[in-house]
Amino acid sequence: MKNLIKKQGGFLHLPNDNIVKTIVVATLLCLLCSVIVSGAATLLKPKQVANKLIDKKSNILSVAGISDPSKSVDELFQQIETQVIDVATGEFTQAVDADTFDQRKAANDSAYRVDLSRDADIASIGGMSRYANVYLLRDGESISKIILPIKGYGLWSTMYGFIALESDATTVSGITFYEHGETPGLGGEIDNKKWQAMWSGKKIADSSGEPKLRLIKGAVTPSTPDSEYKIDGLAGATLTSNGVSNLIKFWMGEDAFGPYLNRVRENGGRASSAINSKTASNSKTAGQG
Repeated sequence: MKNLIKKQGGFLHLPNDNIVKTIVVATLLCLLCSVIVSGAATLLKPKQVANKLIDKKSNILSVAGISDPSKSVDELFQQIETQVIDVATGEFTQAVDADTFDQRKAANDSAYRVDLSRDADIASIGGMSRYANVYLLRDGESISKIILPIKGYGLWSTMYGFIALESDATTVSGITFYEHGETPGLGGEIDNKKWQAMWSGKKIADSSGEPKLRLIKGAVTPSTPDSEYKIDGLAGATLTSNGVSNLIKFWMGEDAFGPYLNRVRENGGRASSAINSKTASNSKTAGQG
């Protein structure tokens, strides 16, 4: 190859259709592009993480019904108290830092992951973290609203969202989904604000704490039996509708937030464990999970 290049008067003088020149130029371009892409990814990662956190805070504020155009997301989020609970007991825990705990990442970390049995895994998530984030809006010592992260599999994807409950830990205040891959116009209607508005005032569980809220085929009317436990199904998206029903049943049940919610109910909307608003570190950031 060296002799060929010398005979041609040097590499730059090789004809453009020369196979050696083509390979060398293509290799150099690939290396240059990879360096640029890697550098950009490294430089932009902090900003991407920050934007992701802002988006998460925005979704929590939205489902909590908090908005003020004159204030930034971070300013508004000062009203939210971030805590972490031990899912099994429903008690607040200081085993992890609420400011930085990443519930979503922890679900895939052997140090925190709890694998679910086939019977328990009605939301089709495989496993979950033994600790979970809880976001609280307080009115003095009492809880005003409880915002809980939820997820479950629909037709094509895992749907991630938040559900907000009133101080009774039973009445729905709002719901939102911030990440999913469901079909636009069908299962993707879980993003529809009109449909989400139907959740307000519904009950997630009966007087015994058993989850009952679910989507049904067709529309819910005042004459529908047990209408307080039913939501309009998504037209043409039966599997997505079933997925939403299943994730609500799972996360509001005994294998997830059920024990915590029962504690809140028993305490009349007050701090539900030995760690309360005075003794716990009142986190003002949304953990990463």
